[in-house]
Formats: sequence, C-alpha cells, structure tokens
Amino acid sequence: MPKKALTAPDLPAPAGPYSHVVEAAGVVYTAGFGPQDPETGAVPEGIAAQTEQVLSNLAKALDAVGLTLDDVVKTTVHLERLDRDFAEYNRVYQEHFREPYPVRTTVGSTLANILVEVDAVAVRT
Repeated sequence: MPKKALTAPDLPAPAGPYSHVVEAAGVVYTAGFGPQDPETGAVPEGIAAQTEQVLSNLAKALDAVGLTLDDVVKTTVHLERLDRDFAEYNRVYQEHFREPYPVRTTVGSTLANILVEVDAVAVRT
C-alpha cells in the first residue's frame, strides 16, 4: 500500500525525523502538534491560548492535504496538567469541532515546556 507523506513549510518544523501528515488508503494521520506559532516559534501563555494554537496548526496540516477538522474521526490529546486544565481545554476544543464529534482520548503527559499536544486521524469521504 503506497503512502504519501508531507512536511509543510508553513507549520512548526518537526522536532525529529517525522512528517507532519501521512496518508495511506484514504486515511490521513497527523503528527502531534504543539502550540508553537509557525512564524515565530513562540508559545502562547495558558491552556486556552495554547489549545487555540494547537488546533490552528492541526487545521493547517489537514488543509495541506485538502481536508478540514470536519474530516477528523479521532484525536489523541496530551495535557501536561490534566487535572487543572481539562475544563478550559475542552471548552476551546468544542468550539473547533462540530457534531458528530470525533472520538477522543485525552491523557495526562509530561510535555516539553508546553501544556497541550494533539494528533488526529482523518478520512477522505
């Protein structure tokens, strides 16, 4: 099964040997995106602003292959402070996804100087 990989210049540079997006058999997988601004590398303060930037980065990755957040069927979310930040992150997340919502796993994780990271699986319809 052939796969197509993409690393987009208008997204934060990968921190290692991986692509931003890989597509195989009509299913699109994204890398985990953090809250770095693609132009400056700056990370905004607070979980709400970081979640906004993460979802903007994710939307740009999907747009690079002709998809949108509406095509997402699954997300995996890592929160540095799950107990403290879940409610505010969830509020912002809900503003970006419409019903039927993707399935989601949200876990507490040790992250490198960020509060949130999200990866997604999307499907071409």
